[in-house]
Amino acid sequence: MNFRFLLPLPGLGLLALIWLFPLERMVPVFAAHMLRHMTLVALAAPLVVVGLPSATAALRVSPLFGTMAELVVVWSWHLPAAHEFGRLTSIGFVAEQTSFLVVGLLVWTGCLRSDRPLAGAAGLLVTSMHMTLLGALLILAPRDLYGTSPDLAGQRIGGMLMLGIGTPVYLIAGLAFVSLVLRERASA
Repeated sequence: MNFRFLLPLPGLGLLALIWLFPLERMVPVFAAHMLRHMTLVALAAPLVVVGLPSATAALRVSPLFGTMAELVVVWSWHLPAAHEFGRLTSIGFVAEQTSFLVVGLLVWTGCLRSDRPLAGAAGLLVTSMHMTLLGALLILAPRDLYGTSPDLAGQRIGGMLMLGIGTPVYLIAGLAFVSLVLRERASA
């Protein structure tokens, strides 16, 4: 029996969970917002790409393009005015979530290209670095960077989520690509 029809379920299920589950009831608002961001770009997007390869093939770009697009989108939405728009308005939330999902798909469709594994590894490692930097800035900031949420602890938890989810996912995936290339070259 062919179970390929089950492949999209983890990615699509994760998307439904993060968009429908009331995370704000469990963790500070900023942390819930960051958990959605990281789930979109680092967890759901690769699962969707692997589970729906033909549907996401149209998004296949160079790893460098996907990485740079994601860097711009992620850092732009973390500017105070954009963050407030995404967190406090429905249209902003939809625009933010859509853009995070799209750039997440761009990164993973670009980096999972079998014809360019080292470029994919580089893209994932650069993504790991910029996610680590942003997470560290959120954690180490001496005050609430956004001014709309008096919860510095929530901001720090959000930074830890970024470090705890994004950094290892991108770093491990990037190193796995490097390992595959080195093994292929050693056996050739």
